[in-house]
Amino acid sequence: MNIVVLVKQVPDSSAERSLRADDNTVDRGSASNVINEMDEYAIEEALRIQDAHGGEVTILTMGPEGASESIRKALSMGPDRAVHVLDDALHGSCALATSKVLAAALGTLNADLVLCGAESTDGRVQVMPHMLAERMGIAALTGARKLTVDGTSLTIERQTEEGYEVVAASTPAIVSVWDTINEPRYPSFKGIMAAKKKPVQTLSLADLGIATSEVGTDGATSAVVEHSKRPPRSGGQKINDEGEGGVKLVEFLASEKFV
Repeated sequence: MNIVVLVKQVPDSSAERSLRADDNTVDRGSASNVINEMDEYAIEEALRIQDAHGGEVTILTMGPEGASESIRKALSMGPDRAVHVLDDALHGSCALATSKVLAAALGTLNADLVLCGAESTDGRVQVMPHMLAERMGIAALTGARKLTVDGTSLTIERQTEEGYEVVAASTPAIVSVWDTINEPRYPSFKGIMAAKKKPVQTLSLADLGIATSEVGTDGATSAVVEHSKRPPRSGGQKINDEGEGGVKLVEFLASEKFV
C-alpha cells in the first residue's frame, strides 16, 4: 500500500506565538517550530499499516525551507522518503490555495491512502481533508479514533461528542486522525541517523503547474485584517457575602449575559 502522510510544521503551542506586523501572517521566524502534534499520530498510524500490509510511507510537506527540520524528524520515526513543496510565493497562502498545491503534489504520488492530523494547532479549521478529497475526487474519512484496513476497504470509528460513528470507504481515500488513535513512537538513535540519508524530493510551483498568482497573499481568499495581543489578565471582582452574596453573583452573571 502506498501511503502518504501530510505533515505541517507549526509554531510550538507551548511557547508564545505571534503574527507578523507587516502582513498578519504567522511569525515563524521568531517561533520554535515543531511537527503539528496530530500529524505525529498520522505518521504512527501509517507505520503500523505498513508493518501489517507492507508498502511505502511518504511524508508530504508544504512550507518554507525551515520545514526541512520537521521533515527529517518525521523521517526519523520510520517513513521511507519525503516530498517538500518549497516556493517563496507560497507565503501567506490560505486554506483553499494550500489544498490546491497539496492536491497537485499528491497527484504525482499515486497514493492509495492519505493520512493527516484532524487539525493543525496553528489553524484549527479542520477543512483540509475535505478540500483535498473534493479536489481529488476521493473519499474523506475524518476524525478517526480507529482505522481498519482490509485490502482496498477502509473502516474508521469517527470520534464524536456522543461516542463514535462507523464509516467505510474504498481506497484511494484520505483519513484524518485524532490523538486517541494510537501512541506515536519516539525516534531511535538509529532512526535519526537513517533519516539523514533518506531521499527528500523538492517540488516548486512550476513543477506542479501552478501559477504564483493563485497562491500566497495575493491569491488568498481570506486574510487576517488586524490583530492585537491578548490583554493581560486583570484582577477579578470580589464579592463580600453579607447575606446578599447570591443576589450579587446573579446580578454579575446577568450583566455578563451568562444568565
